[in-house]
Amino acid sequence: MTKKDYTNVISKIDLIASKIYDDFEKADIPYLQLPTRTKANIKFDDKFNVWKYGKNTTERSAKSLDGAYMLLRTMYLVDFIKTMIKTNKSSTLREMYYISEGWDLAKFHSQPESNSLAEDLEVITSCMREDFKLRPEEDGARVIGNLTLEEMTRNKTKKKIHCQDDVGDSGYSIPYNVEPEKISFKGIDADFIIAIETGGMFDRLVENGFDTSSRAILVHLKGQPARSTRRFIKRLSEEKKIPVLVFTDCDPWSYRIFASVAYGAIKTAHISEYLATPSSQYLGVTPSDIKNYDLPTDSLTKEDIKSLKSELTDPRFQDPFWKGEIKLQLKLGEKSEQQALAKYGLDYVTDTYLPEKLAEMGMIKK
Repeated sequence: MTKKDYTNVISKIDLIASKIYDDFEKADIPYLQLPTRTKANIKFDDKFNVWKYGKNTTERSAKSLDGAYMLLRTMYLVDFIKTMIKTNKSSTLREMYYISEGWDLAKFHSQPESNSLAEDLEVITSCMREDFKLRPEEDGARVIGNLTLEEMTRNKTKKKIHCQDDVGDSGYSIPYNVEPEKISFKGIDADFIIAIETGGMFDRLVENGFDTSSRAILVHLKGQPARSTRRFIKRLSEEKKIPVLVFTDCDPWSYRIFASVAYGAIKTAHISEYLATPSSQYLGVTPSDIKNYDLPTDSLTKEDIKSLKSELTDPRFQDPFWKGEIKLQLKLGEKSEQQALAKYGLDYVTDTYLPEKLAEMGMIKK
């Protein structure tokens, strides 16, 4: 692990200020151009095998008063980032929002506004938020399995951690920064990673010793996974050549959790190649499982139905598997949860369901 060099980051954000300055010098109306961040502008990138923004762009211009204020906030934010880098400080997104209270006319009106501007800077510079020393309020999720990693501690020493022997029942907690200067993977003895949506199912698999009995690395996604969790999974999968399986509830929102792990999320499509793991496979629960395992269900809501129909046109769900499963779910009119498998007992998921599904996928022998 080496100390991160921020020279390139500073150069890229300096270019933003230079662009605005040059516009003023030429007596032009200042503006910044960036990709349109909508589903309609998501395109498949053959190089990285992920979904990224396409060629449609939008302008942030000083032609309007709101646009001028946004460019002013951008200049303040660029200066704030440079100061943090130079003083070796970092800020949460929430702190950044409150710090803008001292920016006079440039202060943000809401945190979504400040978060969006930080994302705009990522898009413009092709850097990640972590490069700007900005971090979320929450850390990543939890990991348990036969994995040894080395983490840089707060006192700048390296410490090896085994994610079974050196952790409690909650597992190893993924920090917000999982880049090589912070974490390196030293050893792994497992056949696959299972990324799990809910904490209850993660705890069930841990309590039942599934990480040991099935040679699995278990990762709790905590619902829609944090960027650090997706980055951790990608690095581990690519560096250690280990497949990723995603285990979620059976509803449209959970399918989007899988999509964010495998293909990238619309909100972060500009950095999909850093966060997404295109080789990820969906383990379940599927609409077919509702029928095959006679699972307890709830009726789809109007919002569920609307979201499922939207996914039929989402570029991330165009392969025959997803088309078939989504159409089946609309026909059934039902959804189900991971923990519905408890209908058959607390051991059913680890003794029957997962072994059968893993065997179908060729991950284990029957």
